[in-house]
Amino acid sequence: MSTTAPLRPRKAQIDRTATALFRARGFAATSMRELATALGLEAGSLYSHIKSKEEILHRVCFGLAESFFAGFAAATLDATAPVATQLRQAIEAHVRVLTSDSAASAVFLHEWRHLSEPARGEFLALRDRYEAAFRELIAKGVAAGELHTPDTAFAALTLLASLNWLPAWYRPEGKLAPDEIAHRLAEQLLSGLRHDG
Repeated sequence: MSTTAPLRPRKAQIDRTATALFRARGFAATSMRELATALGLEAGSLYSHIKSKEEILHRVCFGLAESFFAGFAAATLDATAPVATQLRQAIEAHVRVLTSDSAASAVFLHEWRHLSEPARGEFLALRDRYEAAFRELIAKGVAAGELHTPDTAFAALTLLASLNWLPAWYRPEGKLAPDEIAHRLAEQLLSGLRHDG
């Protein structure tokens, strides 16, 4: 994935407003007219900044995908570290991406279905690749005797499903800071995978 260029301030504001609407109302139920109204713009002038609302959805989905991959790469950079340590860091990196922008995370997790082809297929291929990276890391931990699971695919999917529930309940003003949430989730999820023998 190529690194995206920084957005101009107006476009960034449009993206933030649209993302909040997509989360609250759903992508399909949000019209360009509603987006323009929320921004205090005429509907026609909105088109001078963006071509379509799907352009925003594309940026949100692929931008977050890039962040997830970057976090995983950083977590597993030291191949000599214990696999359990790498997995902990990967879980914590995933949580940090989810909590950095909970509206964008919710849109990423639920509204990607509205991407048109070929973007939809590209997004699904990225999702499969990311899940495979967790599956392979868990399998490596099992082979090294650090982790235990009878089914690495099931373990990876369970882990990611547990993490991806976060935007449904996370509140930035809540009592737990993102780093504390990351630590607690990693501890909870790893406790079921550690090899005690």
